[in-house]
Amino acid sequence: MSDQSTQIRHIGNRSIQAAIKSIAIAALLTTVLFFSTINNSYARYASVVMDSRTGEVLFSRNANTKLYPASLTKIMTLYMTFDALNRGKLKMGQKLKVSARAAGQTPTKLGLKKGSYITVKDAVLGLITKSANDAATVLAEAMAPTEAAFARKMTEQAKKIGMSRTSFRNASGLPNRRQKSTARDMAILGAALIHDFPQYYHYMSLQSFNYKGKKYKNHNNLLGRYAGADGIKTGYIRASGFNLVASAKRGDNRLIGVVFGGRTAKSRDRHMQKLLDKGFAQIETMRPTVIPLPSARPLSIAYGGSHTTPTAETTVAETRQIVEPPKSAQSTNAAAAVATASGNKQWGIQVGAFSRAASARDQLVKAKSLTGSLMEDGLYNIRRVVHNGTPIYRAQMKGFTKLEANNVCRSLQRKSVSCFIVVPETGDLMKVAQN
Repeated sequence: MSDQSTQIRHIGNRSIQAAIKSIAIAALLTTVLFFSTINNSYARYASVVMDSRTGEVLFSRNANTKLYPASLTKIMTLYMTFDALNRGKLKMGQKLKVSARAAGQTPTKLGLKKGSYITVKDAVLGLITKSANDAATVLAEAMAPTEAAFARKMTEQAKKIGMSRTSFRNASGLPNRRQKSTARDMAILGAALIHDFPQYYHYMSLQSFNYKGKKYKNHNNLLGRYAGADGIKTGYIRASGFNLVASAKRGDNRLIGVVFGGRTAKSRDRHMQKLLDKGFAQIETMRPTVIPLPSARPLSIAYGGSHTTPTAETTVAETRQIVEPPKSAQSTNAAAAVATASGNKQWGIQVGAFSRAASARDQLVKAKSLTGSLMEDGLYNIRRVVHNGTPIYRAQMKGFTKLEANNVCRSLQRKSVSCFIVVPETGDLMKVAQN
C-alpha cells in the first residue's frame, strides 16, 4: 500500500506541476499579446491639426509616418472627381455604367449590379456617406482606362499638391500593402479639397443619402455634434484602425484635423474633438476670428514645403520691403509723396495675412513667381496690425494702377491663389471677380 500511495503522490505532483506550467505559459502569452496590441496600436497612431488657410501645423504626432489610409483614400477620389467636374470632363447628371469589377467590390457598398447605371452625383454621395467601394470603382473607371491607371493618376496629383509621402493603389482604400499615406499628407489633401473646390465641398456635410429606397447615414459622427464641423471623411480597415479627416470652421478660422489608428470609432471621435478644441484655443490667440483674412487655399500647402530660403532675388526685393506700422500723420504724408511721384500707382494687392512676417514675405515671393512680370514693379509691403495685443502681418504689394492690380489678382485667382485689391487711402480689401 505504501508503494501505491507513493506512486499516486508522484502522479498527483506531476499533474499539479503540469497544470502550473500550463497556467504560466498562458499568462506569458496573454502578457505578450497584450503588449503587442499596445505597441501595434501606438505604431499605427498619428495625428495632425492644421490651419487650413496657411498650412501651419498647430499640433502633430507621428505626422510623417507612412500608414494605411483606408477609406481616407476616397478623399483623393473625390478630389479627382471634383476636378473632372470643374473641367467639364464629367457632369453631375451623367450616367456611368457599372462594370463587373465595380459590382464585385467588397462591402461597404451600394450593391450596384453589373451592367446597371449610376449618376456621377449619386456615386459621389455614395462615397461621402456610405463610403461605397463599388461607387469608387465606377468613378475611377470613368476617369481612366482601369482603376489601377486611375490610382497612378491619384498618386501624381497627390505629389502636385504637396503629398510627398503618399502612394495610391486603388480608388477605395481597400487593403493594399503598397497604399500608404501620412497624417500630414491627409491634412494637406483635406485643405486642398476645401479650397480648390468650394462649389462642391458642401456635399461633404451631408448627413444622410437616399438611394433606391434606402437611407445611408454618413459615417462622420462629428457632423451635427461638434460645433463648426462640416466634413470630411472616415476610414477603417483592420490594419489601420479607425481613421478620420475632419474639418471645422468657427468664425474666420478653419482647422483640419487628422487621426490615424483609433481603437474604436467613438474613441477616435472623442480624441478628434479634443484635438480640435486645443487647436481652436491656440489659433484664437494667434489670429482672432474678427480679423478678416483671405480664405483661399494657401500656397504653403500647394508647394508642400517650409518657408522659402532667401535667394539673391528675394534679398534684393527685401531692400525695398516695408514692414508698415499703424499710420501716423508723418507716414501718411510720406505715402502721399510716393503716390504723387508714381502718378496714379496707388493701388495694391493682398495675398494673405499671417502670424509671422516671414510667412507673409514667403507668400509674396511665391505669388510673384506665379505671375511672370505682372508683379515685377511692385513694392513689398508687409503691413503689421495689432488686434487685442496680437500682431497680424498682411502680405501686400503696392505700386500698381487699378487696372494692373486687377490683372494681378485675376492671374493669381486663375491659379487658385486668393487675391484682394487694396484700395488707396482707406486700405480696404476689394475682391476681384475672375473672368
